[in-house]
Amino acid sequence: MASSEPTPELALIPSGDFLMGSEDAEEDERPVHRVHVDDFLMGVQPVTNADYARFVHDTGHRTPAIYELPIVVKAGGVERERSFRQSGGPYVWEDGHPSTERADHPVTLVRYDDAVAYCSWLAAATGKPFRLPTEAEWEKAARGGAESKRYPWGDRLDRNMANFLIDPAQRQTQGTTPCRSFPANGYSLFDMAGNVWEWVSDWYDPRYYGAAPPRNPIGPPSGYLRILRGGSWLVADVRMLSCSHRHKVPPDTYSYAIGFRVACSV
Repeated sequence: MASSEPTPELALIPSGDFLMGSEDAEEDERPVHRVHVDDFLMGVQPVTNADYARFVHDTGHRTPAIYELPIVVKAGGVERERSFRQSGGPYVWEDGHPSTERADHPVTLVRYDDAVAYCSWLAAATGKPFRLPTEAEWEKAARGGAESKRYPWGDRLDRNMANFLIDPAQRQTQGTTPCRSFPANGYSLFDMAGNVWEWVSDWYDPRYYGAAPPRNPIGPPSGYLRILRGGSWLVADVRMLSCSHRHKVPPDTYSYAIGFRVACSV
């Protein structure tokens, strides 16, 4: 256990209903349905490299690096593997530490299980019920109290509001940015679109929205794919930046554009 409480800065997401999903997006974002979510706390920013370093120091958990290749990379063949290793290189920690230049950037190269382990450590260290947010909690938080807007800031795409890949030709020179580099949404949350994809706790089911309970849904009891939310610096398809987009991946997935943030029950 840590010698002092490493409690992150949190924002209260107030209890209430919101419209989850989108009628003009992917099929698994439909039907739009009204969901009630109880009060909860959300990290105002993604977990940073500096945050994660304390966890690694306290627990001996493995550092962000390129280990066994995830299914989504192996399926792409030799060229995909080469590109993954090359692009991921700058995000690999050296000698157990992140680069000082990226200390305030979101941690990346973390799998779903790594994010869960961090939350468990944080809960034990603080005595508070930290965890990953549910998919419904994440979407309510991303919307910032605005009803049915496409992005956390509104309906119009704005390059000054998020870190995403405006020009695909810049892929090799772009990357993560320090947390809080862009304006917060209505709940004082930063980077709810762009910068890094964020793990949520739910299993993925493309038909779940049609059968989800109206209060505090937690997703199906099992599945084969996990869910990422929010888009990332690597996203050129701006539909993926929307509050409602559901990005499904195998649980072993990790990359230099995937991170997470914590939630906490009240």
